[in-house]
Parts: sequence; structure tokens; C-alpha cells
Amino acid sequence: MTDTDVTPVDLYGPAFAADPHGHYERIRSSGALAPVTLSPGVRALLVTDYQAALDVLRDTDTFSKDPRPACDPLPADSPLLPVLGWRPTALFSDGEVHRRYRQVITDGLALIEPHTLQQRVAEVAAALIRRFDGLGTADLISQYARQLPLFVFNTWFGVAPGDSDRLVAGMAGMMESQRKALAAYADLVAVVTDMVADRRTNARNDLTSWFLHHPAGLDNDEVVRQITLTMSAGHEPTTNLIGNALLRVLTDDRYAGSLFGGAMTAHQAIDEVLWHEPPLANFSAHYPRYDIEFHGRRIAAGTMVLVSYAAANSEAAPPPGDDALRGGSSAHLAWAAGPHACPARDPALLIAITAIEQLTSRLGDLELAVPAEALVWRPGPFHRALVSLPVRFTAVEHDAPGGG
Repeated sequence: MTDTDVTPVDLYGPAFAADPHGHYERIRSSGALAPVTLSPGVRALLVTDYQAALDVLRDTDTFSKDPRPACDPLPADSPLLPVLGWRPTALFSDGEVHRRYRQVITDGLALIEPHTLQQRVAEVAAALIRRFDGLGTADLISQYARQLPLFVFNTWFGVAPGDSDRLVAGMAGMMESQRKALAAYADLVAVVTDMVADRRTNARNDLTSWFLHHPAGLDNDEVVRQITLTMSAGHEPTTNLIGNALLRVLTDDRYAGSLFGGAMTAHQAIDEVLWHEPPLANFSAHYPRYDIEFHGRRIAAGTMVLVSYAAANSEAAPPPGDDALRGGSSAHLAWAAGPHACPARDPALLIAITAIEQLTSRLGDLELAVPAEALVWRPGPFHRALVSLPVRFTAVEHDAPGGG
């Protein structure tokens, strides 16, 4: 089978955002991988089969992560460039270059002590909740899930408080496959470039300085690119993981008692989301180094092959309530696999679990403020992310300042 045998399925726009799994079923009916359109005029092959996804992610001899030899390169003005365009980072490199870049990231993340991270997340969570707990209503995306990882990342990298809004806009905007994506990513790079230039001469006790002075000897631009990669790969997916898991807790009857310390835990909600609604739904672009026959399809060298974590997971997922989920099974592909598997898996999980535990322990009667079917998902081919998550709860009364 070849690409021309099948009409590509669009992975953008409100129809895809509203029903991604319906689209994956249509794609899967054409085989283990089939053509899709990521934005008008930009096509790729999407892998929806679990074993085929593993084969792509693990086979570095056949597949490269470098998009520069692509047979159909992205246009210079494509809104997909912030996600798919080549840059000198661990995400777009192979072999020794990849190991050099990745080592800087993994060594830096290894400096973050889990107990200290958990304590910091709990402190930030408490401060954020205090901002809205007296109101009785909140949007858990804009007021909580998006803010909490940002505070943590700002601490890690030493980001100036005045740059926080620009970072959030940059990391969110680059994922949405819209015209603003290029400008959003450019502004994110500008913020980090200024920060790196400052740390080159004024080192501090933060990850920015650590990246700069790592034995790998990265130049300023390489450091900028590894930091923007670490931030965007850590903040946006963690935000979406928190939001998607909170939605599951609020809408799944099996979690009804969890807000009051029931049996179903935050970790289990997150495991189910990672299987069924992973925050990065379609990612891990690979390019065959030569013409191949792969899972029944002929693929030309340089063709973009994108892995659908969401579709592959749904094919292999244990049913809800299965012991594999209750036991925290991690055979899902939400963190990818192979040499490019997410290096921030453990801190991201810790942040998300702590965020949910802190919220549900402080606001035990949370409930959706709108019907679940009225919730809107953000457009774009790469992520699974809510626009908002409005809730209501019993307002918390605080003592007046100076009260007895």
C-alpha cells in the first residue's frame, strides 16, 4: 500500500479536537499507519498501531529524528515549524550529537531532589488555591493547572517573574498549529536567549547556569535550545496532564469518593489519562533513512512518520478498572520509548500527582460548573488539552487579617 491509496484524515480544526478517537478509528481502518494532514498542505503518516509505534521509536538504524533530509520539507511560514522544524536539540538529533544534548538535560534534571520538588509543588499549590478558594468557583486550567508547573519551572531555571506570561504564551501557542505559533515560539526563544546571555557572565544556582557550565560545553544557542525544549516538553504536557486527570476525577463515578480520600487515587487517575487521553497525543516525528516496507506500507525515504501515542495506547490499553491500571502499569507510550523517551517523566508525574492531591484534599466537594459535553478542547494535531475546566465548590472562609 502507498500514501496515494488512502485519502488523508485531517488532524486539525474543531472537528478533530472534539472527537480525536473517532478520527483515529478512521485512520486505523487503513492499516498500522496511514496518511494524515497536520495543517493545510502538510501531510504525514500517522502510526496508530502499538507494535508499529514501538518499532518506530526504537529503530534508530531505519529512522532518523533529523527532519532536514525530509522529502517534503515544511514551508518557511508553516505554523508547524515551532514543533517540527529542525533545531540543535536532543529532539532533532541522532547518535552522539543526541547523547551529548540529552546528557545535559538528564544531568540537570537529576539535580532536582524528589522530596524538595514535592514540597515546592505543595507550597505553590497551596498559594494558588488560596487565590480562589474563597470564591466558590474557579477555572482549574488557567488558575491552577497552567500556573503550577510554571512556578516550578521558573524556580528551576531562574526565570524573572516579569517573563512568566511570555513563557506561558510561547509554550502554549507553539503547539496549536495556528499562525500565531511562529510568533509565540520566537518570543519564547527571545526570553530564554536573554536569560542565557545574563547567566553566561552572572552564574546563579539554577539549571540555566548548570546547562551553560556542563562538561558537554554547549554554546549559548545550544543552551537556549535545550532549555526551550525542556520547558516546552515539561510545562505544556504537565499542564494538560493535570487538567485531563482532574476532568477524569470529576466525571468518572469510580472516583466519586476520591475527593474525600476514597480508594481511587490521583496516581490512578493519571495512569488512566496517560493510557486514554495522553497530553501529547501525536508526536515523535521520525524520517526513514531510505525507502522501506514497514507494516504493510511502502514509505519513501524522508517521509514524515508521526507516532500517535493516543491511538496506539487505546489499541493496547487495559479496560478501565483493570488491575494493570490500578497497579500503575506503565506500558503505555505517553512518555514515548527508546532513546528519545521523555527524560522528565518522574518529575512530571510527581508534579501532577501532588497538584491533584493538594487540590482535592483542600476542596473536597469540587464539581464541574458546566456539563462535561460543553467543555471545549484546544485545536491542534499534537496535544489533548482543555481550553478551560470550570468548577464550583463550597467557598472557604478565611480569618480577616489581624483576626483572633
